[in-house]
Amino acid sequence: MLEANIAAQLKTYLGNITGAIEIVASLDESDKSREMKELLIEIAAMSNHISLIEQADERSPSFAIKQAGKDENIRFAGIPMGHEFTSLVLALLHVGGHPTKVEAETVEQIQALEGSYQFETYISLSCQNCPEVVQALNLMAVLNPNISHVMIDGALYQDEVDTRQIMSVPSVYMNGELFGQGRMNLSEIIAKLDTGASKREATKINDKEAFDVLVIGGGPAGASAAVYSARKGIRTGVVAERFGGQVMDTMAIENFISVQATDGPKLVSALEEHVKSYDVDIMNLQRAKSLSRVNGMVEVELESGAVLSSKAVIVSTGARWREMNIPGEREYRGHGVAYCPHCDGPLFKGKDVAVVGGGNSGVEAAIDLAGIVNHVTILEYNDSLRADGVLQDKLRSLPNVTIITQAQSTEVLGDGKKVTGLEYKDRTTDEVKSVELAAVFVQIGLLPNTDWLKGTVDLSAHGEIEIDPKGQTSMQGVFAAGDVTTVPYKQIIIAMGEGAKASLGSFDYIIRTSFDDVAVTEEAA
Repeated sequence: MLEANIAAQLKTYLGNITGAIEIVASLDESDKSREMKELLIEIAAMSNHISLIEQADERSPSFAIKQAGKDENIRFAGIPMGHEFTSLVLALLHVGGHPTKVEAETVEQIQALEGSYQFETYISLSCQNCPEVVQALNLMAVLNPNISHVMIDGALYQDEVDTRQIMSVPSVYMNGELFGQGRMNLSEIIAKLDTGASKREATKINDKEAFDVLVIGGGPAGASAAVYSARKGIRTGVVAERFGGQVMDTMAIENFISVQATDGPKLVSALEEHVKSYDVDIMNLQRAKSLSRVNGMVEVELESGAVLSSKAVIVSTGARWREMNIPGEREYRGHGVAYCPHCDGPLFKGKDVAVVGGGNSGVEAAIDLAGIVNHVTILEYNDSLRADGVLQDKLRSLPNVTIITQAQSTEVLGDGKKVTGLEYKDRTTDEVKSVELAAVFVQIGLLPNTDWLKGTVDLSAHGEIEIDPKGQTSMQGVFAAGDVTTVPYKQIIIAMGEGAKASLGSFDYIIRTSFDDVAVTEEAA
């Protein structure tokens, strides 16, 4: 079942297993069960430490991975291929005794969690955000016997998806109740369970010494700025809500020069590894609240209440999905209103959906969805699509796509629980029309994350931070880079260059400025 090179790599990884483990499979007569059994037989044959057992479970096909002679804590209700293959590999290694790369402090925090937690995560195999959640919960289940986790492929267990009305992945349930939807990393999950963690972390942050350069944002621009600053030998910190930012939602990256093809999560992993190879203080899961200048330094107040001080600050908070801002959109977000076709598209297999937006992202979404759903209606505000010609040609060749231009979306329709349709106005006639749908995928561009900066630094009419050629903003000591700024062409490679430029600009500012109360570091003198 596995390709030869993948099988060879997996066999090498399984050589790290030190303890006996059992794969306990629950199978039926379906094609998916036969496919799962073929995969599990192949895996079991790769290591003398692995044995395969068949035993009925409430979900078939599914399989558990557990230490021999102990209760199960990890189960896969589905075939974890595609993005989830790494989740399978890590589960085998960690259950088999191979040590994790998680910091000792985090391990202790997980092991100290009290109570019983039964997690279920509904995923789609095409979702690039789901593996992070699956791997985090699997790891927690390995470290704490009071935690169990089941990954459930929503496309395979459509009856459960319909019963629970799941329309967004990943969707995580804990002890039968909805725990969270969308991207979550290990730290975020722990923080939701360990309610005192946020306060403890805020106290630790508040006690930190002043930085030379503090980067706000962990996307490509922020990562680049951090690397360039750290290489100068100056005290560098990064504050980020989530390392990687919007890039985590990018499925295919084929224009990053020197890398022929990659995807967002892979690139983010490489960025984080690069930043961590330097002496950079990364403060994750932290949102900036305000900026101010105090005694020649820049102070950053966080939502947690902590305050950081730095000689220079680089704002690289990126952008977020632009909303339609029409009735019904927020009410049905996660219940038929979606922003990631790769993640949530498989949940609407065989149904009718709409894509709002005729640019590259909208047309690419429509093309991808057309291979999954029954029918796609794409609505564009202008009189023609704005996507590249090659994408439009592909779109028009698909038999299950309808293109509507001059369409102004006016309301997302629903029955109180889920989306049932979309209302729009024909801009040529002003006639209000509607189309019956199960989901609306919004692809109308991005908005800069600058709400917290209004009245602090100069912003453009579009809310972007205005910068000079060195990345300097209107506030002394505050620089900015990436999609949050007025720099045109929002591209990953451009954001990285802008991050480097802002770092160099901030370093130049530091060595030419005299600071009150805080001595210039030896390296910058």
